[in-house]
Amino acid sequence: MKKTIALLTGGTTGEWVVSVKSAATIAQNLDSDKFEVYKIMLNESGWFYEPADSVKVAIDKNDFSLTIAGRKIKFDGVFIAIHGSPGEDGKLQGYFDMIGLPYTTCNALTSAITMNKGYTKAIVNGIKDLNVAKSVQIFRNTSFDITNIKAELKLPYFVKPNSGGSSIGMTKVKHADDLEPALEKAFKEDDQILIEEFVEGREFSVGVFKAKGEIKVLPATEVIPSNEFFDFEAKYTPGASEEITPGRMTDEEKNRVEEVVKAVYEKLNCNGVVRIDYFLEHETGKFFFIEINTIPGQTITSFIPQQVAAYGMQLKDFYTQIVEESI
Repeated sequence: MKKTIALLTGGTTGEWVVSVKSAATIAQNLDSDKFEVYKIMLNESGWFYEPADSVKVAIDKNDFSLTIAGRKIKFDGVFIAIHGSPGEDGKLQGYFDMIGLPYTTCNALTSAITMNKGYTKAIVNGIKDLNVAKSVQIFRNTSFDITNIKAELKLPYFVKPNSGGSSIGMTKVKHADDLEPALEKAFKEDDQILIEEFVEGREFSVGVFKAKGEIKVLPATEVIPSNEFFDFEAKYTPGASEEITPGRMTDEEKNRVEEVVKAVYEKLNCNGVVRIDYFLEHETGKFFFIEINTIPGQTITSFIPQQVAAYGMQLKDFYTQIVEESI
């Protein structure tokens, strides 16, 4: 018997555009023999299902159900494809926990913590063979000394909104005089900022997921951005960066990375598919954790679909495993 799945897309941040594209990929590849899928849009106007041949139908938030032509539709589970708030920061997960509806992502606590880059780094620090770049975390409503920050960190460094995604509001600072405008840009996106020393190394991104109770690691993608760093344009513009899947790693590096990212997945109590970004430092080959994305992009240019193909799996089978493991 088919499971009835709500595919949740949209969101309330600048990342909603990516969410819609991700949901389109997922919708095309969810197995229609196994799942009856309703794409639900969430935005400032409300939560609704919009059939191709009819008007919008609002979700009943009391039990997350739809009523269409007098028939009440209740869901077996939710495939969350919202990047940023409220899909990735734990808010929706908390709501679904309260009404007892399973979903495909990390739980509310893990989702909330991992949206904060500084808190995440503090938790994963200490995992064998994992390193974190030196950083300073500052808050909008708390006093901070820019002179001390400049003295404490070596140039260049990245200034990032602590809870943002898709590199929105991020700046690579090469000159100390550029720190203030970089902070101003980042504070437009978030009340917390992370200022992090730059690691000279090769950048990679790797998908990790759980299927049949086992943590599995997809082939990593090596990222060679044409821009100064892997920013929004490089992420979502075809051809704006060189992406090599599988990335160029020795067998030793590949084995070590797999053990590290599995440990990160376990320590953060992840579920579904996540994407972990990291550097391999040029001189030492050391693994430096950048961040974890608990609802990674699924657009045609995104890493996860590339990595699933390199893994030798069809997206239809991949999404089936994600849904069956979670729901």
